[in-house]
Amino acid sequence: MLFFAGVCKSRPLDLVFIIDSSRSVRPLEFTKVKTFVSRIIDTLDIGAADTRVALVNYASTVKIEFQLQTYADKQSLKQAVARITPLSTGTMSGLAIQTAMDEAFRVEAGARGPTSNIPKVAIIVTDGRPQDQVNEVAARARATGIELYAVGVDRADMESLKMMASEPLDEHVFYVETYGVIEKLSSRFQETFCALDPCALGTHQCQHVCVSDGEGRHHCECSQGYTLNADKRTCAAIDKCALGTHGCEHICVNDRTGSYHCECHEGYTLNEDRKTCSAQDKCAFGTHGCQHICVNDRDGSHHCECYEGYALNADGKTCAVQNKCVLGTHGCQHLCVSDGAASYHCDCFPGYNLNEDKKTCSAIEEARRLISTEDVCGCEATLAYQEKVSSYLQRLNTKHILSGRFSASARSQSGYYT
Repeated sequence: MLFFAGVCKSRPLDLVFIIDSSRSVRPLEFTKVKTFVSRIIDTLDIGAADTRVALVNYASTVKIEFQLQTYADKQSLKQAVARITPLSTGTMSGLAIQTAMDEAFRVEAGARGPTSNIPKVAIIVTDGRPQDQVNEVAARARATGIELYAVGVDRADMESLKMMASEPLDEHVFYVETYGVIEKLSSRFQETFCALDPCALGTHQCQHVCVSDGEGRHHCECSQGYTLNADKRTCAAIDKCALGTHGCEHICVNDRTGSYHCECHEGYTLNEDRKTCSAQDKCAFGTHGCQHICVNDRDGSHHCECYEGYALNADGKTCAVQNKCVLGTHGCQHLCVSDGAASYHCDCFPGYNLNEDKKTCSAIEEARRLISTEDVCGCEATLAYQEKVSSYLQRLNTKHILSGRFSASARSQSGYYT
């Protein structure tokens, strides 16, 4: 396995070194073992939340030099390792493994419980044949979840190493001929305990954001405004408009960035708050196209109306003459009578006749005579004529009122508003 700067992070461990310091291990060789331990510590991320380290020193007796909870930084650990001295004769490997299992891996000693999912790892280093039974005790240790690595040096018994180590053996059993080369094994353990960071390597395949979870694990997340798809890698824009929390008064429009903006219905403009809408005064814009009068409606639209005497055409914009009498341009001296949308004729008051110009009126001669007579019966005749004129004017006025009502009714049915 290749190592890349900045992408290899050691996974958290509860790590216990079990070191053989029997008399067969000479002082200089024991120093090499301590250097080997220190180099492995250098490759680890040490801390209460990361890797914790303990060390068990053994020969014919067993001594726990420090527990998992004793040191929480590399410098203190390495100084403690440097102070360790050999014990005596004998190689009680089985007893050392039992002590590590019973004491060093206790929760009270700093080991993390099974719910933490922190691996328990033990590395035993020896150069001889065990003087006690290791097969059964190593099996019990493995059964409790301890992963055992066995490192043999020089005269170490290979079969005993295999009995102690976990499966697969080719990954848990190491052998070197002399203590002079044991330090080279530190890189092998660095590789073993290294968790490559796929986020740093760029192999994560996350569309937006890769988040390292440690121990070589990672998960994908999405940028703001997006949600993770079912494949746990790609992202889709959140339909914020569908959530119903957008606050847009009229229309919510999703943007490609995963955000949204508000728009208004036709005839409305967006207010400064970018959410609410106000009706536009289309009549004020001068683009309404109405020939006569533009009227704004409450829904932001508008409609056209015409001046009195005109009717709105089918196009809803232009106007046509409906009653020329109303326009006041008829020129009739007395009465203007509408004959339809575009025609009219003039009429005169009772006692008058329409002249040849069809517009002006002249008094009737009979009326003059009746009015000017000094006959005894003149008074009676005058009163009779006045009653006749009054009756005629009343009938004419009634006709005019009815004509006005009909015209108003027609305007109402065509949608005209005054």
